[in-house]
Amino acid sequence: MCGRTSCHLPRDVLTRACAYQDRRGQQRLPEWRDPDKYCPSYNKSPQSNSPVLLSRLHFEKDADSSERIIAPMRWGLVPSWFKESDPSKLQFNTTNCRSDTIMEKRSFKVPLGKGRRCVVLADGFYEWQRCQGTNQRQPYFIYFPQIKTEKSGSTGAADSPENWEKVWDNWRLLTMAGIFDCWEPPEGGDVLYSYTIITVDSCKGLSDIHHRMPAILDGEEAVSKWLDFGEVSTQEALKLIHSTENITFHAVSSVVNNSRNNTPECLAPVDLVVKKELKASGSSQRMLQWLATKSPKKEDSKTPQKEESDVPQWSSQFLQKSSLPTKRGTAGLLEQWLKREKEEEPVAKRPYSQ
Repeated sequence: MCGRTSCHLPRDVLTRACAYQDRRGQQRLPEWRDPDKYCPSYNKSPQSNSPVLLSRLHFEKDADSSERIIAPMRWGLVPSWFKESDPSKLQFNTTNCRSDTIMEKRSFKVPLGKGRRCVVLADGFYEWQRCQGTNQRQPYFIYFPQIKTEKSGSTGAADSPENWEKVWDNWRLLTMAGIFDCWEPPEGGDVLYSYTIITVDSCKGLSDIHHRMPAILDGEEAVSKWLDFGEVSTQEALKLIHSTENITFHAVSSVVNNSRNNTPECLAPVDLVVKKELKASGSSQRMLQWLATKSPKKEDSKTPQKEESDVPQWSSQFLQKSSLPTKRGTAGLLEQWLKREKEEEPVAKRPYSQ
């Protein structure tokens, strides 16, 4: 299953992370719909708004179905046929949708038949492993393995379409297959867009943590086919729904258990033996340095564009698929950063609770 995610990148950085090629092979950035509804967070839970990718054709009748929109949507699908005036009164859980029953349940079969396929964006997702013999559960952060790429040295490179791929050399976003629907309040009002994340049997690497995982679209081709309902039929699209072994994870603190906690500590790796934050060295140190440069904040029209030098710099995969402690060097940077941030960081940049 998938009941908690992180998506904390500022809006402009998230946009560049989603650069793509349209049907004509042109490099493009997706356009935003309702951008003010996007709230970056290290700890997103159901009923909050999260960014999803979808085809422009859903909003513009004559649009190219390969062109993309980013739209914040409510996590937890509210079916278009729901008759109550309050979405919270929905009597069943639509946070996730099992792939093996997707064509049996009206809530998911109807929007899927209308081509309402989307890609849910996240840094990664959290899952809890039940500890044998106790009632305790250990949280893990799960994400794509990261590969270091050569960094562009030009601050203005993002302004040139041919350089977008060079500029984005940072964290690879997790792209999860979803279904969305549009619900109109019976008494009138704004249309509510909401989504569910499709789940599958866990891959071998995650099966010890949980028996279910999100259906992850691994690669640009899979993302394009899932989104392009104008050219790719439902039957063909469903062939993309399966587990993947191209995933990695690390244990994190129980701080993430409370969805009101929204700090970099939610993502920071911990040592399961001594139950404290790992001392940073090598690529894990780069992760903590990146977390120190990025605190979630709601985008504001008065906030100047971040320079390219402020974009988080990622290195290669920093933890292997093992809970065993590794040999570490200097003192952890996270505690130092949190203390320094509290003393020095401007109020506007401090992490907030959702």
